[in-house]
Amino acid sequence: MFKIGEFSKLSRISIRMLRHYDEIGLLVPEETDPWTGYRRYAAAQLMTANRITALRGLGFSLAETAALLACWEDRTAMETRLLAQRAAVEASIQEALDRLRLLDTTIERLRKDEKQMNYDVTIKTLPERQVASVRQILPCYDREGDLWHIFVRETALLHIQDGDPALCISVYHDGEYKEADVDVEIQKTVKGTYPDTEHVKFKTIPPVTVASATFQGPYRQIGEVNQAVASWVEDNGYAFDGLFFNIYHVSPHETRNPEEFVTEVCYPVRKR
Repeated sequence: MFKIGEFSKLSRISIRMLRHYDEIGLLVPEETDPWTGYRRYAAAQLMTANRITALRGLGFSLAETAALLACWEDRTAMETRLLAQRAAVEASIQEALDRLRLLDTTIERLRKDEKQMNYDVTIKTLPERQVASVRQILPCYDREGDLWHIFVRETALLHIQDGDPALCISVYHDGEYKEADVDVEIQKTVKGTYPDTEHVKFKTIPPVTVASATFQGPYRQIGEVNQAVASWVEDNGYAFDGLFFNIYHVSPHETRNPEEFVTEVCYPVRKR
């Protein structure tokens, strides 16, 4: 039998933690003197101590560690829990990498000249145009690509002639930013007339005056672009007047490198 100090050295677990493990029932001493409270541990308990240390090193909580110790001999249950922990760790790594990329981008933008960080906003009128359109409620904004897949699939046999210019557009019909169930419509300009399909509808879009800003790079800049457009609209005597939309001049369809994306953010406006 080992005193708590001896067991602490052998197990490489501090006395404070051994006492805590005893209190929560994770590693209870083989004997505890009822008069002095001195704890004594058996040599066989070193295996349990080592398992606890290993599981804690894998990121399991104390409650999870206790559950794993209880099913240690059940290889199927152990593998299931370990695979779940692996998935959780992988997800946390991805979240950390995403934050790291955002930090790098922020640092890079801070180092640029202030003029380079501004977005040029212009007023323009888009003429009347014929479009092929797909509109659906999507789980989230990131699923917009689903609509383009539908468009390609259902128009493959129609031999559609692109408009001039050929514009790929996404229109956001909700009156607010939503976390889920977003109402999104995609449009592509076309020449000629074609029959509607199950999901693709052909229609004429009237002319519209917009405040627009074009930027190059990842879509995460859109928040800053929106801020630039909103400030410009307010400072120049305009008011928003319709659904905002994006024009994708260079999109994931043309390149897989987000730094090469070219997007034009358009807000319909009118003079106040």
